[in-house]
Amino acid sequence: MIDDELMTAVEEAVLSAVRAEVMPRWRQLAEDEVTTKTGSHDLVTVADQRAEQRLSEDLRKLLPGSVVVGEETVHAHPATYTALEGDDPVWIIDPIDGTRQFVAGDEGFCTLVALARRGETLGAWIHAPALGLTATARRGGGVLLDGRPLHAGSPAEGAPLHVAVSHPDFTDESQKRALSGLHTEGVAPRDTGSAGLEYLAIARGRLDAVAYTWESAWDHAAGLLAVTEAGGAHSTVAGAPFRLAGGNALPFTAARDAATARRMVGLLRDQND
Repeated sequence: MIDDELMTAVEEAVLSAVRAEVMPRWRQLAEDEVTTKTGSHDLVTVADQRAEQRLSEDLRKLLPGSVVVGEETVHAHPATYTALEGDDPVWIIDPIDGTRQFVAGDEGFCTLVALARRGETLGAWIHAPALGLTATARRGGGVLLDGRPLHAGSPAEGAPLHVAVSHPDFTDESQKRALSGLHTEGVAPRDTGSAGLEYLAIARGRLDAVAYTWESAWDHAAGLLAVTEAGGAHSTVAGAPFRLAGGNALPFTAARDAATARRMVGLLRDQND
């Protein structure tokens, strides 16, 4: 269990890093401050790099002996991802989730931080500065949005199931077939935006589910804990919980309640049978 002091200290570190490294560059990026990762559609900016560096330094100081798995660091040094399988506490950092939106000057981006150990996410921090939203979650202690408890609830009976889905650029043919099961009566799928914000929408009861086809822990760890602590559930297409270290049967889903998660798995699984 994470104590109140650490929860508050991490939140302050996230807010400070975003104020210093992210927001001054929002809608102010120079052309040479945006690049594309090698062999990837993903954009990266100087704001991503500097925010992750600052958070990595500050968070390790808060918890001596901890290590960091950050999106930009793993891109440069892939072996660091294996820390998720070790015994040390791990800070999982996505300095800007929704970099494409950030670069475009849109508001739909956030900073994601999670603390995990031995594959279990213990705490989560989601900060969407342009939207003025900050959420925190503690394993077994609920999830708060700007200090108010969140409860995902359940979809309205008979209403269309609203689902955010992986973009086709990030799916293989088998995954496309699985996701095609969502194009059916009673389901309203759309392309996902920032994963962190989609998870937060589930925890707030504003989105019913997601269906994702990639495993990067920095995109999912914080949001999945927020969903779970709001009363939601998650599952891979094989019916197992999502594993931070990878090796999951994909796609996987997170939803407002367990019944909706089971329904989602059924829709996705049918296309793989």
